[in-house]
Amino acid sequence: MNPVVDLRSDTVTRPSPAMRQAMAEADVGDDVYGEDPVANALEAEVAALLGFEAGLFVPSGTMGNQLGIRLLVRPGEEIVCDTMAHIARAELGAAAVFSGITFRTWKASAGRLDPDALTELVAPAAGPYLVSTTAIAIENTHNFGGGTVQPADAVARVIELAATFGLGLHLDGARLWNAHVASGQTLPELAAGFDTVSVCLSKGLGAPVGSVLVSSADRIAEARVWRKRYGAGMRQLGILAAAGRYAIAHNIGRLSEDHERAARLAGALGGPASETNIVVLDVEDAPGVAAAAREQGVLVSALGPRFLRLVTHLDVDDDGVDYAIKVLEPLVF
Repeated sequence: MNPVVDLRSDTVTRPSPAMRQAMAEADVGDDVYGEDPVANALEAEVAALLGFEAGLFVPSGTMGNQLGIRLLVRPGEEIVCDTMAHIARAELGAAAVFSGITFRTWKASAGRLDPDALTELVAPAAGPYLVSTTAIAIENTHNFGGGTVQPADAVARVIELAATFGLGLHLDGARLWNAHVASGQTLPELAAGFDTVSVCLSKGLGAPVGSVLVSSADRIAEARVWRKRYGAGMRQLGILAAAGRYAIAHNIGRLSEDHERAARLAGALGGPASETNIVVLDVEDAPGVAAAAREQGVLVSALGPRFLRLVTHLDVDDDGVDYAIKVLEPLVF
């Protein structure tokens, strides 16, 4: 039987025995009452790591993003992001369904920020006949762009633009840990200037579930109300929060291994150079390649007719990458 090398996403990881032990031994309380000690500790820890006052544990990155942007944008107003941003492409229209938020987008090569295009697009205080821009969203690293790390100078220009026009700023930092390791920038440096930031524990860090939204104490208090309203008030949350605390303590530094393996995949398969742990390939028949690879025990994501995505993570070792290259090389060339 062929081995299964699962490169569809870094969400497919399974908790290690040590992480499971931390979960089993977690002290717990009712989080809706604010009494879960491990959840409270995780929220405070992530907020401090990123340089914010407070944090809120949520079940998913999508919920973290959706709470973050609804704190900044009222119904009938718009947020600006790029066409391939996760909040616009992969959250099933949640901003419109739940918050009455509309989008305007710019096309970004590899998901990379273009401050000039963004400057032309924003329309603050557009008056009674047009939709007003009230916030900007940036994704770092950029998922569908191929794990792109946003350039610090471009981020600084967007922060300045937002300040000039009084716009809110949300950072979709689902893989901000990867940006930190790849760029050498500190986590507070990467998060500085944003009003709300969402980071995932269940991707590169290997926790089974969860993200944390950070912001000011007042905004997080409001977000906690909306989390309950969305049906995500959780009770003995410490069992899950313990996995997140373990992931932060043990799995940030090792992300460089995922980056090295992704670079090797990209080099062997003719893809653009990978900055972090995501490889994107342009092939003639992405679904066909994915189906043929699956038959040989290699799982990849076909996200369009020609778009393949491969994501390295802590459950794929060097042998797995070698096998994936062996299977995929004859399929993509």
